[in-house]
Amino acid sequence: MTDILNKTDEELSVLLMASDYSAMAVLIDRYQKPLSRYLRRIGVYKEEDIQDLLQDIFIKIYKNINSFNKDLSFSSWIYRISHNEAISFFRRNKVRPEGNMIEDGEEMLFKTEDESINLTEEVDQSLNAKILQQAISELDQKYRDVLVLRYFEDRDYENISDILQIPKGSVATLIHRAKSRLKEKMQKLWKIK
Repeated sequence: MTDILNKTDEELSVLLMASDYSAMAVLIDRYQKPLSRYLRRIGVYKEEDIQDLLQDIFIKIYKNINSFNKDLSFSSWIYRISHNEAISFFRRNKVRPEGNMIEDGEEMLFKTEDESINLTEEVDQSLNAKILQQAISELDQKYRDVLVLRYFEDRDYENISDILQIPKGSVATLIHRAKSRLKEKMQKLWKIK
């Protein structure tokens, strides 16, 4: 079993194509937390919705493993499926993505027990995070998607291009425009606060 845990995603996909179901278990274990975090960041707020989407995503991966293009990274392929499922979820439920990129304030409360923490600094960081969250949630979906993938999921332009199925040059343009719009929104929100 330890041997299968050390295999790359691409090697696991080959095993899964050959009906080695333990490979699917490893892929689920490997991707459940990152995909959950990604779904939350692009606007799926409720935990039950995230769990339902994850189930749908992993079923799609299992059913469509034979259509995986080995020229792409497996990770990009999974994120593409996740992205499509999230977009379908938003359309199906006619909801605007809400976003949830900051942790509960509870974590900050526990940190205040440590006397070396500067409470004012923590509050400022929390306020900045809330303003950033609100500004990102107000962006058009195409801008939110590229920002989340680039800066929160740490994806390079090529991965983003594969996930969103757009040319690499368009990724650069969208990121530039998204950062500009994000800056405008944050400036407006700071004036309100």
